[in-house]
Amino acid sequence: MLLAEVVAASAAVAATRSRTAKAGLIADLLRAADAVEVAPVTAWLAGEPRQGRLGVGRRTLSTPAHPPVGTAALSVAAAEAALTELAGTAGRGAAARREAAVAALMSAATADEQRFLVRLLTGELRQGALEGVVLDAVALAADVPAATVRRAFMLSGRLPETAVTALAGGVAALDAVHLRVGRPVRPMLASPGSSLDAALTDLGNQVTVEAKLDGARIQVHKDGDVVRVWTRTLREVTDAVPELVERVRALPCTTAVLDGEILALDDDGRPRAFQDTMSRFGSDAADAGVLLSPFFFDLLHLDGRDLLDEPLATRLDALAGLLAADEQAPLRMPGVRSPGPGQAAQVLDDALSAGHEGVVVKALDAPYAAGRRGRAWQKVKPVHSLDLVVLGAEWGYGRRSGKLSNIHLGARDPAGGEPVMVGKTFKGMTDELLEWQTTAFPELAREDHEWGLLLRPELVVEIALDGAQRSSRYPGGVALRFARVLRYRPDKDAADADDIAAVRALLAGN
Repeated sequence: MLLAEVVAASAAVAATRSRTAKAGLIADLLRAADAVEVAPVTAWLAGEPRQGRLGVGRRTLSTPAHPPVGTAALSVAAAEAALTELAGTAGRGAAARREAAVAALMSAATADEQRFLVRLLTGELRQGALEGVVLDAVALAADVPAATVRRAFMLSGRLPETAVTALAGGVAALDAVHLRVGRPVRPMLASPGSSLDAALTDLGNQVTVEAKLDGARIQVHKDGDVVRVWTRTLREVTDAVPELVERVRALPCTTAVLDGEILALDDDGRPRAFQDTMSRFGSDAADAGVLLSPFFFDLLHLDGRDLLDEPLATRLDALAGLLAADEQAPLRMPGVRSPGPGQAAQVLDDALSAGHEGVVVKALDAPYAAGRRGRAWQKVKPVHSLDLVVLGAEWGYGRRSGKLSNIHLGARDPAGGEPVMVGKTFKGMTDELLEWQTTAFPELAREDHEWGLLLRPELVVEIALDGAQRSSRYPGGVALRFARVLRYRPDKDAADADDIAAVRALLAGN
């Protein structure tokens, strides 16, 4: 298969807003691909190379200019080999070798292929929920149920490998994908709830109401004395959290997979700034000055028994038994199970008094549906907040002159298109944050204008808001009300942002 065929399919996918049509176009391409081509083609159409970030910036890709060829001849296999070479380039002289590899790749590409490769390597092909569209496409191409594909993806955590499994082995091969201790699964996510009363009305009283901490999501795997830790984006951070590794290693079990949050607390037990927690994941050496405290709320595997399909009530019983022997600070997320009248409200009050964000209400009969924002888990915060994608920034004026200030905000498009713009804000920004934006944003710029920059849709920012209102100004027909910046979320990427439906749900009368 030629790279030109992938480029043409990508353009066709971008040209339609129909999720079904997108999936059909991608499925046609996957059917035409050879077995060794399925993985790279799947990864590229999902918006990123299989090799991850390759250390290639726009400057390397554009200078010096690489004249395109006139006739498409670059194969998928050759392009994938070039990307693998780039990924392995390190050590002394790596920059020069990387430039030479890029030059060789670009010199073999047509103008359209060059533009595609530049966008792929700089992250500009990322389209939020396109991953979900590709999963639908894999199901179509392999003629298997979409739910079967999603479950295999949940358990493997790798989209290209899931596509290969589906097309090569069908349902039987997908069903053979199981939870494996030492390989992270995609975490179950909570949907925003409008209020505690609404969540309890929706889910009933057979729920657990737990504190919603302002920390980092973690997934911890124990296999004998080997303990490994991943973030919600499945980035391994084991070396950054030795105190967590020691706590889990001491638990009375041979194998386990735990889900929870970790955060930095001050001497009074109150949460420190989110940035203090994330600072432990930002360097190779753990910061001994910031001690992290784990709080687990789910157990997916214990001593050879997978618990994913068990109801939450069963998983919580197993978790309580596992953690009971630990005599140090509590490892269990605080909360109340099957709360009576007033108890749920008390959990919320206690969480807020302790400096936490709110609560999560979870149905006790729900299995662990990894990678999905279903209604079985609902997060409730007294102030509405959304995780949105930063699409651009405008130069400030007055005391903010020379600073990139007013940011453009987008919600994820569940059909896989570009994020949908829903507003702007310059509120809530400290001088330090303005300095950071002004330094960091040019590295993410895809267009430079007199008024400011348009950015690649990669950064996620948490926005507090008073609600939403109907608007003809923005393409989604909705705009944020009184939005202000709470913090940036380096632990999330664009695929984790809230979608346009979450914004519309805040409209009065919904």
